[in-house]
Amino acid sequence: MTGTDIDRVFRRKKAEQVIAALARRNMKGYYCQTGEEAREKVRSLIASGDTVAWGGSATLDRIGVKPYLPDGLDGLCQPREKAMEVRKQSFFADVYLTGTNAITLDGKLVNIDKTGNRTAAMCYGPKKVIVVAGLNKLAQNEEAALARVRLEACSANGIRMDKRTPCARAGRCGSCLIPQETMCAFTVVTRFSPIEDRIHVILIGENLGY
Repeated sequence: MTGTDIDRVFRRKKAEQVIAALARRNMKGYYCQTGEEAREKVRSLIASGDTVAWGGSATLDRIGVKPYLPDGLDGLCQPREKAMEVRKQSFFADVYLTGTNAITLDGKLVNIDKTGNRTAAMCYGPKKVIVVAGLNKLAQNEEAALARVRLEACSANGIRMDKRTPCARAGRCGSCLIPQETMCAFTVVTRFSPIEDRIHVILIGENLGY
């Protein structure tokens, strides 16, 4: 067995461990080896006629699913006033697409959000939530997941969005309180889905997103 084969088997086994943990938390998990496979899996979970919405997600951008959903409600559209209205409409969507900042090995989804639209939609509103995540998002436990978000995700996203925050400027969280800039306003841990067949998590055997 080659090194590539070993890595492929290792990633699948790790994903299977997390999928089993998600099932215990009433969330359904899937494993796709590539972003292309994940894109098709997302499309298979969306029924014809479904209203689809999404917020910001580098992983969704990387797998290229949005162009296949031309009528989707984009929470990042311009101008900002329109985006705020779209985010409200998203709560009535049939399907909400999102990434996640981290997933623990025991199946918790850990997210930090600025406006709260993404984390709120994961908790309540849309009939179905589809979460996409590369295996680089996995963390040993909740503490490690939060550390990952603050040390990696926030900094990378701050740089991507040209924020004036310590994480964007210095590469580390400064627990800042800067109006219009601070990104970590809300921290949400999804430890269980009270509605069966609502949250679907697609794990991808690649490093995707931040």
